[in-house]
Amino acid sequence: MSRKSEEPLLQLENLSAYFHDKRIIKDINFSVGRNKVVSIMGPSGCGKTTLIRCVNRMHEMSPGGTATGKIIMDGEDLNKINTIKVRRKIGMVFQRPNPFPTMTIYENVIAGYLLNGIKIPKKISHEIVEDSLSKAALWDEVKDGLNKKGTYLSGGQQQRLCIARALAMNPEILLLDEPTSALDPKATSRIEELVVQLKENVTILMVTHNIAQAARVSDDTAFMYLGELVEYGSTKEMFTVPKDKRTEEYLTGKFG
Repeated sequence: MSRKSEEPLLQLENLSAYFHDKRIIKDINFSVGRNKVVSIMGPSGCGKTTLIRCVNRMHEMSPGGTATGKIIMDGEDLNKINTIKVRRKIGMVFQRPNPFPTMTIYENVIAGYLLNGIKIPKKISHEIVEDSLSKAALWDEVKDGLNKKGTYLSGGQQQRLCIARALAMNPEILLLDEPTSALDPKATSRIEELVVQLKENVTILMVTHNIAQAARVSDDTAFMYLGELVEYGSTKEMFTVPKDKRTEEYLTGKFG
């Protein structure tokens, strides 16, 4: 194993985020290994989504949104890099499937290139579309209808299309913000299977309210409460012997 593969891919150092004068997350510190799935859990309003929006610098796009501290990826401070480059390295999939309604399935997959004015030869474009849809376990279902609108697909297929769209830019990290909360149980199961497969190629940070889901798919878990990181470590250990009483109470349903 190379030394690089042993080093963390992502490190958060004293990360705090604000809306105007209100601090939403407070001095968050943790590291994420390569090819890991990390679940970020905690009750509503504890700062989970804000945390992952800081990682790809989307938080600062919100009116009044600012952040302090460092986000280090592969030794580089992401706060010192152009945001377009950051978002090529770190893709994001949102809570509700959001394919671009005027675009075909094909165009949706390469939307990152189209919207950033990146010209790619047709042959390469076809390869990216097939590869990304295959990685998102969607190619066989849509290969004969690539010119149909993305909104023609079912909810679960739309979410996998959004994952394919994120993967098309060949990111190193994929952020998933409650990717199954708007889906039925069958579609949820497909996405969970996909997450486990994807970690062969990409590191995943996933916000989830679903404790059973975190147990099924994640290697490590971060538990947040009132903007603070209460506990972080192996999912298996945390779910069997949590170190903090608040983690135990959350996992046993005493609050949430």
